[in-house]
Amino acid sequence: TYGSGAGHGKPTTERWQGTHCRAYNYENKEGKSPVMLRVFLNGEMANFGSTKIFVDKTVWNNATSRLKGRTAEALSANAALDSISATLNNIYHKFEDDSSLSLEKIRSYFVGKDREYTTFLPVFDRFNEDIRQRVGHTISKDSLQKYSVLRRHFAEFLIHKYGRKDVGLTEFTPSVVQDFELYLSTVAGCAYNTSVKKMKALKTVTIYAQKRGYLLHDPFLNHRFHLEPVNRGFLTDEEIMKIANKEIAIQRLELVRDVFIFSCFTGLAYIDVSNLTPDNIVTLDDKQWIMTKRQKTNVETNVLLLDIPKSIIAKYSHKTYRDGKLFPILTNQKTNAYLKEIADICGIKKNLTFHLARHTFATMSLSKGVPMESVSKMLGHTNIKTTQIYARITNKKIEHDMEQLAGKLDKFNVAMGINSK
Repeated sequence: TYGSGAGHGKPTTERWQGTHCRAYNYENKEGKSPVMLRVFLNGEMANFGSTKIFVDKTVWNNATSRLKGRTAEALSANAALDSISATLNNIYHKFEDDSSLSLEKIRSYFVGKDREYTTFLPVFDRFNEDIRQRVGHTISKDSLQKYSVLRRHFAEFLIHKYGRKDVGLTEFTPSVVQDFELYLSTVAGCAYNTSVKKMKALKTVTIYAQKRGYLLHDPFLNHRFHLEPVNRGFLTDEEIMKIANKEIAIQRLELVRDVFIFSCFTGLAYIDVSNLTPDNIVTLDDKQWIMTKRQKTNVETNVLLLDIPKSIIAKYSHKTYRDGKLFPILTNQKTNAYLKEIADICGIKKNLTFHLARHTFATMSLSKGVPMESVSKMLGHTNIKTTQIYARITNKKIEHDMEQLAGKLDKFNVAMGINSK
């Protein structure tokens, strides 16, 4: 069954007549037929072979060289065919001023014989190497770790899904993107938002490849990202006091508890507390401030020191710690493991992690009337929308606000003969 390519293979110039696809008569074990690719130039035609896309011939549209309908399978196959067509169009436009351009030259570039990279993972490796060179300058080690893990996930996905160690750049189509997204949420066991973040990171790599001319199409064509709202946990005032006042005889747990409470009243993330030195404690107008930069975003964050974090600093100020740090911080992994022990000791049923302290600071500040702009500045957020995630209304805040309202409504009680006492 041949497709005319109308709507996809229309001539873009007198010289270039575009691409046409046809569903071959052969059927595989699943009853699907391979889609074959034809390319037209200067009135000549060349068969470029199989697109490695298999379709049901009964829903193949000869007039458009695409599948009919809006099923997931049709949309995926059509997006992949659009991607191939776009790649070939881009190849032509890149070399259209070359009078010696021929179908054979187009084929050679399409299959990768004349390209620096022919498969995706070496491009990914080059991207990661560029990231590695920027660590410590404009990028953190965490970013390098994120892309290194993503690269491993993608390589494992290719073996699991296709039984291959790599994928050709021309084969890296929207269907591969969709398959990888499904792999992350099923085989890899990633939570929904984690999968979305990894897909966003993969798109960053593909944009890198496009800008450098390695990838001539967009595998993320029409792909949309949507993060689900997350109900971030936090501690109540009573839970904070229970942890802060608990007598703890084990020194390692006492240290972790103290630093955790310090973060509850400063909003600093683990890595930023870990990096604090006495130089970050600055006195202005007889008041002490923490003045530092978030390692994650390199954004300045200034927090006025309250009495509780001041007392914790004083508790550990009698010793000099590694590299002149303010606290003898343990690793993040050990800190979070010990927080689980502290939760058990204190009878806290919530999942106690160090980052929960930052959430607690944000929620506590907002619920007690601190303006969102101030909280956003103290947290070192680059976008106030990030701060708005913490703008929950707690029962204590509702109680406080309703009590204030009650005081303003006393005249109604008097008029109706109600004794508010």
